[in-house]
Amino acid sequence: MKVIITENYEEMSKKAAEVVIDVVKKNPNAVLGFATGTSPIGLYQNMIKDHKENGTSYKNVFTVNLDEYVGLKADHDQSYAYFMRTNLFDHIDVDQKNTNLPIGSAPCLKSECDRYNALLDSHPQDVQVLGIGSNGHIGFNEPNTPFDSVTHLVDLTENTIKDNSRLFNSIDEVPRQALSMGIKNIMQAKSIVMVASGKNKAEAVRGMVKGEITPALPASVLQLHPFVTVVCDKDAASLL
Repeated sequence: MKVIITENYEEMSKKAAEVVIDVVKKNPNAVLGFATGTSPIGLYQNMIKDHKENGTSYKNVFTVNLDEYVGLKADHDQSYAYFMRTNLFDHIDVDQKNTNLPIGSAPCLKSECDRYNALLDSHPQDVQVLGIGSNGHIGFNEPNTPFDSVTHLVDLTENTIKDNSRLFNSIDEVPRQALSMGIKNIMQAKSIVMVASGKNKAEAVRGMVKGEITPALPASVLQLHPFVTVVCDKDAASLL
């Protein structure tokens, strides 16, 4: 596990974007795994800037996302499909037919999980972008999710609902379930880049990097992956 400590969120975002951009430059047909939430927004802004200024092309990439809320259609302004379009896909030359997320509004969620697992098996990620929750979750894999889990229906914890409520008008609007890649799906990526920012992530980052490998802190499993780059600002790294 390679750990890069930066002064601030802006530098963290730039360094993480360089990792992803390098993958695309080396393989224009790369499978890119993306995450949502506030942590990777700066990374995506740097990808957009590089695309516009340097011409890095995404027209042949294939993308997969970690998760999606259950019950929100793709055009809902809090869906992760909407997030990806507005924060990245609408601003680069990606073929949006090649962008993929779990469908949280699917009529049969079990069948949707099966469909997404098959998609991931046939398109292993060349690089997977991750953030980390304050409780150590990756994707929506909450503490004590088995390491051999694949795409599944998740009942969100009160901690995660509270963390995500800042993006909704009220906590009552936050969905209580999501579809998420499992930990096994994440670990099949050829490389992983983790972004973490802020003192509220410091305990989780310490556990991920130096703690016991345990389902109680899902991100600790990344210690078992051969190619992980953790890019964190000095606040998130303050307990290392």
